[in-house]
Amino acid sequence: MTAAVHTAFLASPSSAFAQRTAQDLVARGKSLFDDQQYEESIQTLSAALLRPNNTKQQRVDIYRLLALNYITLNRKDEAESAVRGLLALQPEYALPSSESPRFRDFFANAQKKWEADGRPGMVKETEAQPEPVTMQHVSPSQVAPGTEIPLSVKLDDPQGRVYDVKLFFRPGSNGKFAEQESQFGNSIAKATIPGSVVRPPLVEYFFEGFDKGGLPIVARGDVAAPLRVAVPAPSKAWLIGLGVGVGVAVVAGVIIGVLFATGAVGGGKSTVSINITE
Repeated sequence: MTAAVHTAFLASPSSAFAQRTAQDLVARGKSLFDDQQYEESIQTLSAALLRPNNTKQQRVDIYRLLALNYITLNRKDEAESAVRGLLALQPEYALPSSESPRFRDFFANAQKKWEADGRPGMVKETEAQPEPVTMQHVSPSQVAPGTEIPLSVKLDDPQGRVYDVKLFFRPGSNGKFAEQESQFGNSIAKATIPGSVVRPPLVEYFFEGFDKGGLPIVARGDVAAPLRVAVPAPSKAWLIGLGVGVGVAVVAGVIIGVLFATGAVGGGKSTVSINITE
């Protein structure tokens, strides 16, 4: 077996896994759309769109579902960008007749505008591909509950393709990600996770950078693999109040010793109250 063949053999399973992962995200995005969870569907499909090993058909499906979500939410600019992304891959695409007239009319009008503009976005094999965009970010390891988390990312964007950057975050590992615009300039984006959502055991978040049409082109983390910050629960102490008004903070393991030392255990009549403080 030659080195080239051996390399291809090793690379194939990884590529197949990446394609299956993207397909799982597409299926999840469609399920969320069917359940009328449009924002969550967009977040999931955006993660799928940024997977590096998508097949052409997967990208067509992603753009189609993104367009349907944006049309439903009346976000016309993003919807048209998604249709144009689809048409750049498959110029003669048309929605099936079973789709809602609202969707079919929007696609048809967007296609007419795209053709009148000279079919922008279509890349011939001889043309250079856009230079990749990367996003650098260091995630904090942990923070105390209720603490704001200021975050920043640095972009390497040679062609200035990123128009804005958004932060998505949520407490814990379930539920919808909230969305926040960042302060973006000079290739640096800054945003803050509010302290109100910073509670044990963790906070999840990710950044996405969008082009002028509103489509994602770079991310750090995503809805399927978010970044995490640990939020440790505060330690608990026991407060022992004796009849004379003296309070002693102790750990559970020494409570009995303290009680004996103060005469609270045995024949004494001392009153003991135990409170938990955090």
